[in-house]
Amino acid sequence: MIPLTLRSSFSSCSLSGSLLLTLALSGVVTPAMAANEEQSHYLDEIVVTGTRSARTVSDTPVRTEVVTRRELEKTHARSVADALEDVPGLLLRNIHGKAGQEVWLQGINADRVLVLIDGMPMTATTGSSVDVSQLAILDVERIEVVKGAVSAQYGSAAMGGVINVITRQVEPGLAGELTMDVGSYGDQNPSGDHWDVGRHSLRGGVDLGNDQWRLRVSGSSQESDGIDPQPDTWQRPGDEYERNQFNSRLTWLPQAGQEVFAEVGGFEEQAASRFIQARPGGLTENHIKDESVERVRLGSGGHHQLSERQQLHWNLLHETLTDDTEKSDAASRYDFRSADLTLSQLSAHTELAATEFHTLMVGGDYRHESLEQTKDGVSELFGDDRASRSSRELWLQDTWMPSDRWEWVVGLRGQYDSDFGDHFAPKLNLRYDLAPGSDVNHYIRASWGGGYRVPNLKERHYLFDHSQLGYVVVGQPELRPESSESVQLGWGINVRQQGWLEVNAFLNNIEDLIQTEFDAIATTERGDGVAVYTYRNVAKARTRGIETTAGWQLAPGWELTAGYTYTEAEDRSGGVDLTRRPEHQGRVALDGRTGIPGMSWSTRIRSQSSEVVDASFGRTSPGFTTVDLKLNQRLGDNLKLFAGVDNLTDRQRDFDNQNDFGPVAGRFIYGGLTLKFAR
Repeated sequence: MIPLTLRSSFSSCSLSGSLLLTLALSGVVTPAMAANEEQSHYLDEIVVTGTRSARTVSDTPVRTEVVTRRELEKTHARSVADALEDVPGLLLRNIHGKAGQEVWLQGINADRVLVLIDGMPMTATTGSSVDVSQLAILDVERIEVVKGAVSAQYGSAAMGGVINVITRQVEPGLAGELTMDVGSYGDQNPSGDHWDVGRHSLRGGVDLGNDQWRLRVSGSSQESDGIDPQPDTWQRPGDEYERNQFNSRLTWLPQAGQEVFAEVGGFEEQAASRFIQARPGGLTENHIKDESVERVRLGSGGHHQLSERQQLHWNLLHETLTDDTEKSDAASRYDFRSADLTLSQLSAHTELAATEFHTLMVGGDYRHESLEQTKDGVSELFGDDRASRSSRELWLQDTWMPSDRWEWVVGLRGQYDSDFGDHFAPKLNLRYDLAPGSDVNHYIRASWGGGYRVPNLKERHYLFDHSQLGYVVVGQPELRPESSESVQLGWGINVRQQGWLEVNAFLNNIEDLIQTEFDAIATTERGDGVAVYTYRNVAKARTRGIETTAGWQLAPGWELTAGYTYTEAEDRSGGVDLTRRPEHQGRVALDGRTGIPGMSWSTRIRSQSSEVVDASFGRTSPGFTTVDLKLNQRLGDNLKLFAGVDNLTDRQRDFDNQNDFGPVAGRFIYGGLTLKFAR
């Protein structure tokens, strides 16, 4: 059994030592100017994901939603998963068999949503979807969400949209921050003790530097004992885990308009889940699955002002990920799996302001991926011990503003894949301002884009052997790339940057959708009663609907935002509803002050309707509503106390109903503090 302790190549000593050093140094961050924070407006937030150039939320031609730094602080987010749960129309799904969550957008599942850090991709532990709960809110300035096909901008896998985690710049001087919190699930703590600490986290960082050299070192640790509605039984719906992350960044600014940086980061997770396995004769056995994940991320890049009109940006990334799992029962250990994935990417693009109203961008990417996977020391890949693929891509974008009302963005990406040859993805975005320059501005946004996704290495080469549970999943080397077409059409209004309303209609059509299918012939040929499944391009899917968001900053410290999403998701091959897509979703957020100086409160309400679990038999998972309450007390510029109750109404799934996919965690009560320092 893999112990639930730190054990990695850069692991215990280096990661823990770095974290302790970081926290020991961190008395502390730049004093937060409360008055300035309260006066800042959401619509003035700068975004870059939609066009790769800096624009505000209110004037970007590509609809972009932002989780701001203020929102991260108000809601006490510990991970990117925490940060995203209040984004309208976004679904967080528990990853089957893992203690993590993935992101779905506009009814399109996580395999087709691209997660980036500062514009560069991540390796997914599950093969094709990123576990966003593994990303700590460490050095994060904001998170940008762009929905719909953006493959012309970011390549394969961006069929459903992009989540871009933007880290903050390192400022000169000396500054630091330390945040810690503890909380309890009450009688659902695995110990059964209502007052035990069920989950705790610690994170901190230090920035120091001058006008030319700047360094940031930061680290975080999150630990949970799990969630157990029945502590006296073996099964535990909420897995226990320990997650540690370390980041560092060195920046060199030799002169104005020139920047070069290097980054080193590491992550490790130890998780354990409990399950019961049925045996002939009505007997059951208690089992444990232990998982160890290690990620090392190395990066460098630069931003260069070549002239008054031209800029050059480049990034180099190399990431390795190891994911080991092992199962055990009272008598033995079995199914030791080890997966090693690597991702290397070189990206560069130049931006040229041809005229005051015309900007051209040209860029390229080279990407290489590899996978090795074994079970009990034997390769689970077809034909070789290692599978790999590479791609070379060129893209261009033309932004044209023919008047103060119109803006057009046209783009095209061409990809040559080592296994699939050529593929092209176009895009067209436009914005028309009905009343430019006025206090009340109406505007129309529209976009059309093509998306694509090449089959990942696991879908093509991996043999997932669960024969002891009665099934295997066999990779299919002959899979074709998926393709999609996305249309977005929206209208919006903003009033003096303080209030806004947006209505957006969307349509996504996906062709050659890759699904797992039962292989009757292979099952018969096997002859041992084990069911064989394989991947095939068999499905066509469509998602369509309407998203609305609205907000009003009523006064300094008071803000109301709300969102509603209606989604239809259909398997066009069979004419049935796609599973796990609720028809209705709602979000409400309200922030306000109390009569106590420095004290503020926030509430977040999330609701969704029932969702189809099995269209053939009409099985559904019931809808639910959750309410979170947050409280923040500032004591000067350098100290903040906070507390909260997540899932106030204790809405939880029925664990005896296999069709109920409601929240796993019940009510969680916590408290903590943030200490900052700067000079």
